[in-house]
Amino acid sequence: MGRADELLSEYGTTYAAEAGIKLSDKPQPLYRLLVLTTLLSTRISARLAVAAARELSQAGWRSPAAMRASTWQERVDALGRAHYVRYDESTAQHLGEGAEFIRDRYHDDLRRMADAAEADPRRLEKLLAEFPRIGPTGAQIFCREAQAVWPWLRPYFDRRALDGAEKAGLPSDPEQLAKLVPGDELARLAAALVRRSFQR
Repeated sequence: MGRADELLSEYGTTYAAEAGIKLSDKPQPLYRLLVLTTLLSTRISARLAVAAARELSQAGWRSPAAMRASTWQERVDALGRAHYVRYDESTAQHLGEGAEFIRDRYHDDLRRMADAAEADPRRLEKLLAEFPRIGPTGAQIFCREAQAVWPWLRPYFDRRALDGAEKAGLPSDPEQLAKLVPGDELARLAAALVRRSFQR
C-alpha cells in the first residue's frame, strides 16, 4: 500500500461524508454542502461545524426554500443544540441571507453557479465568495469537496491540502498528487491531506 492509499484509509473522510451528505450533482446535496461550507467558515472546530450541519439537516432545512421557511430563532436553537454557540446568532442570519441569495442569483440551483464559472476553478472561488460568510477559505473548502462531483475542478488542492502533502512526504504539486489516486478519489485525498496538515 502506497503512502497516498494509507492516508485515504486513515484520514480520507470528506467533511460532506462526515456530515451525512451523499454528494451528487443535484440541487439539494450541493446546497447542503454550501451550508456545511458556511458553518466551516468561522473560527470554530470542524467537528462542531459538521455536528451543526447534521442538526440543520435533521430539522428539515435541506433546501434553500426550507431554510428560508425557517425562522432566525429556529436556526439559532438548532445551532445551539449542536453546541455551535459562539457564532450561532450571526451564522443563523447568514444562512437566511444565503438562502435568499441563492434564490435571487441561481434560482435555488448551484449547478447554475457551476455554469457561470465556465469550468474555471478561480472563477468559481470568486462566485462562492459572494455568498454571506463564505470568504476565500470557505470557497476553497467547497471546491475541495465539490471536485467529487464536478470533474472540471480536478485536481483541486488548496494550500492547506498541499501543506498536508508536504508533511506526509508526498509531492506538493497538484498535478503530481493527482497521479497517486483515481480521479474520483481526489476529493478524499484532499480531505485526507487537510486532516494530515493538522497533525504534528
